[in-house]
Amino acid sequence: MTAFDALMAHQHETEALAEISGRLGWDQETMMPRGAADQRAEEMAALEAVLHRRRTDPRLADWLAAIDDAGLDPVAQAKLRLIRRSHARNTKIPEALASALARVTSRAQGIWAEARAEGDVAKFLPVLAEVLRLKREEAAALAGDGDLYDALLDDYEPGAKAADIAAIFDRMRLRLVALRERVMGAAMTPPALQGHFPEAAQLALAREVAGRFGYDFAHGRIDKAVHPFSSGSAADVRITTRVDERDPLNCLYSTIHEVGHGCYEQNIDAAYRLTPLGHGVSMGVHESQSRIYENQLGRSRAFTGFLFDRMGDVFGDAGAADADAFYAAINRVHAGFIRTEADEVHYNLHIMMRFDLERALVAGDLQVADLEAAWNDRFARDFGAVVDRPAHGVLQDVHWSVGLFGYFPTYALGNLYAGCLMQALRGAVPDLDAQLAAGDLGPATGWLRDNLQVHGGLYEPVEVITRACGFAPDEGPLMDYLDAKFGALYGL
Repeated sequence: MTAFDALMAHQHETEALAEISGRLGWDQETMMPRGAADQRAEEMAALEAVLHRRRTDPRLADWLAAIDDAGLDPVAQAKLRLIRRSHARNTKIPEALASALARVTSRAQGIWAEARAEGDVAKFLPVLAEVLRLKREEAAALAGDGDLYDALLDDYEPGAKAADIAAIFDRMRLRLVALRERVMGAAMTPPALQGHFPEAAQLALAREVAGRFGYDFAHGRIDKAVHPFSSGSAADVRITTRVDERDPLNCLYSTIHEVGHGCYEQNIDAAYRLTPLGHGVSMGVHESQSRIYENQLGRSRAFTGFLFDRMGDVFGDAGAADADAFYAAINRVHAGFIRTEADEVHYNLHIMMRFDLERALVAGDLQVADLEAAWNDRFARDFGAVVDRPAHGVLQDVHWSVGLFGYFPTYALGNLYAGCLMQALRGAVPDLDAQLAAGDLGPATGWLRDNLQVHGGLYEPVEVITRACGFAPDEGPLMDYLDAKFGALYGL
């Protein structure tokens, strides 16, 4: 066996064990008995210790040193690039720290869910402080003399820098605020959907819509969770949604969003399965898929016309007078509290707020004890509303409880990438709107599959977007799309 073969065999088993760890996390969010939380924390910590030992195995350095990259094809070279990156990062993190993080974040997730349900911020803050302390310790181990936040961000968007993202956000914020002010000052205010929409019917329609967007139920499933998410890769990709019988859009668009993530994983080249290339290349690129499925495709006038008819078939009443009113209700701009329910105008402002707060936490400029007040003050400034309860404020997102510091900005990067991809998609599929109006998502999702999803981790994030679009990504296409869409909708 060559050094390359030995390395790939080792990596194959490591990837398989990581999938098992992910499945434990999925189970914890969907089906695990509430009383099993402490035991699950120990299970996750034990498995993370095994994974960390494999990722820092001394043989990895020997194998990597023995391999001549020049003699390999581009796919093999890409695998080595990702293994080297992972090895370099993991060897800087002590096993005890990796295990401690797995243990405390598993426990913190359950505490967060209870605190959110009870509206008790004080119940969550001690464990959040513990998570943050460990994440800052991890960041210090990774960063050396560099920026702590950049070290954490690199886990989710390799190569990205917080200063660059902040500059992009500053440019976007100017246009977003101007658009929001024009929209909120418009005479036209679309009403929300009205009615009662039974859970079973919502879930049945969500499954139908998921299938139309290309989600493969032979290799996936939909379950309910407090905070919708996707999990897994290749042959086992699971998604979750949530249901409010007064608001069917929550279930439908949470499902479409997670289907975007799920289809990305399902459509990666099967030859990359259980290799470093067998996952989405970054969370920003991942989010580009969920956001283009949910927004540019799923909230388009063409597709919502089709969905209006199906809502009438399923519920007897879609909750709106006609297809135009339905489209307006789906795209209604309002300064709501919940990020995952935010309209396209406000969504990135939610992300920018979280980005600034978590950078301050990691830097030590904001203390956990002061986080709720900082959140509420910033929300009042950015959205002109007073947070009425913790579940609508600092307790709404699961991310910090599970240690995902550095993750939030990838949501806005995903929106930026999606804007670029939609511009390219419309050029490639001229009759897109006619197909969407018929409920046919195949040409759109097929283009995304062939031009982006199939590559998995083969290319770096900016490269895969550039290859798909034919130009380097920037915020212009997204902002132009938002201006045009909401300008027309609100008669601006």
